Amino acid sequence: MVLFSLVASHRDVDLTTVARLADGAFGLPSDMVNSGALTGAVALSTCNRLELYGELDADAGDPRVVAQSRDQLVELLAQRAGFDPGDVASGVRLLVDDDAARHLFTVVSGLESAVVGEREITGQVRRALTEAQRSGTASGELVRLFEAAAQTAREVGTHTSLGERGRSIVSVALDLADDVTAGKWPQRRALVFGTGAYAGATMAALRDRGCADIEVYSASGRAEQFTANRGGTPVDGDGLQDALLRCDVVIGCSGGSEPMSVEEIPLGPLTVVDLALSRDFDPAVADLPEVELITLESVKLAAPEETDESVAAAEQIVDQATQRFRQRREGRDMSTAIVALRQYTMGVLDRELEKIRQQHGCTAAHEEVEFAMRRMVKSLLHEPTVRARKLAQEGRAEDYLAGLEALFGIEVPEPEAKHASDASEPTSADPAAHERGTEQVRGHRDTTTNSEPRLRSVPRAAG
Repeated sequence: MVLFSLVASHRDVDLTTVARLADGAFGLPSDMVNSGALTGAVALSTCNRLELYGELDADAGDPRVVAQSRDQLVELLAQRAGFDPGDVASGVRLLVDDDAARHLFTVVSGLESAVVGEREITGQVRRALTEAQRSGTASGELVRLFEAAAQTAREVGTHTSLGERGRSIVSVALDLADDVTAGKWPQRRALVFGTGAYAGATMAALRDRGCADIEVYSASGRAEQFTANRGGTPVDGDGLQDALLRCDVVIGCSGGSEPMSVEEIPLGPLTVVDLALSRDFDPAVADLPEVELITLESVKLAAPEETDESVAAAEQIVDQATQRFRQRREGRDMSTAIVALRQYTMGVLDRELEKIRQQHGCTAAHEEVEFAMRRMVKSLLHEPTVRARKLAQEGRAEDYLAGLEALFGIEVPEPEAKHASDASEPTSADPAAHERGTEQVRGHRDTTTNSEPRLRSVPRAAG
């Protein structure tokens, strides 16, 4: 089995391109698994990254199969997102097995985030697995990978000071808003767009700062249910303009299909914070008098840096977690090999014992001979078992498997991949998880937000 990831992040392409690719990836894991192209697939989509994790029923030593799957994914992703396939291929990274695991462990630890050490990404990774389990695309090996990632994040949080200051996308964005908005948070009125995970995080962060007057708008009509669970006042479409007139700060977390236009923004002082991957507000609102626009790019530029010691300690934990994950995978292969060797050896022993039984019957002497022979075989198997574990830890599992085949003709079968139904039951997830989380932000009056996506567009395919 081969694990791989296809990564498009803020380090490689602009946020507009990430958003377009994320839209194109909707439903792609199910299509790839249902068609048999992949054994399992998980999509991780946040405000500054799209990552597709897949499992292939293929020989890890055959790069052609992985390359073919990559090409197929790129072709479908480009078609759905409206990009040229060649441009998508040049804008994404392919990581295989250990590299894919290391990357996920790095991401979930907050080391790849715009705000290094932010903890929100941990929940986003967990929800990505939950969604894959619900849709039936999470293979057993991918479940183990994501569970190992969650454990890595816990170790980083426990054993390092990374993220101790509690910095996150939301907190940095609200710090920026505080600098450009009149008054203090207890006297300010806030309007939140969206009802997803980031809207919830934004509500909590506003309350921590003393802001009690919070209204919530949802284009999908979920504001009333959202506020019933989390507090705040729901706003419907008819009351949106009045709410905009009342508020001092409006925070976009929904990523609706159409951004709010300049004409819909009322005149007067207003701070607009856009944390949505596909934008809740037209970037041109920054040109309105008395309006300050804070975006994902702004947060990235303003994010405080963690200490070198914290980052180094977290990276060491990631390295150790990657090694453990590799050893566990190889250890499972060795367990299969050990069982195969044991079955082969015991088969030979049972056949010889049957010959003795036929010649001499079930006498006391026969029982003594059988006891001695079984003890001898057990002793003979001890060293090959120890060697199997040791070679797996040294990354030489293939040497052991090749030796079994050369000496005894034993071909170790590949372990069967577990489907999501064999894995643990999925935990609850936010039903509005598609209102994507955030890992980055723009600047007030930041002209870079008007840039076009870097990948060359082609006409979108119908449907």
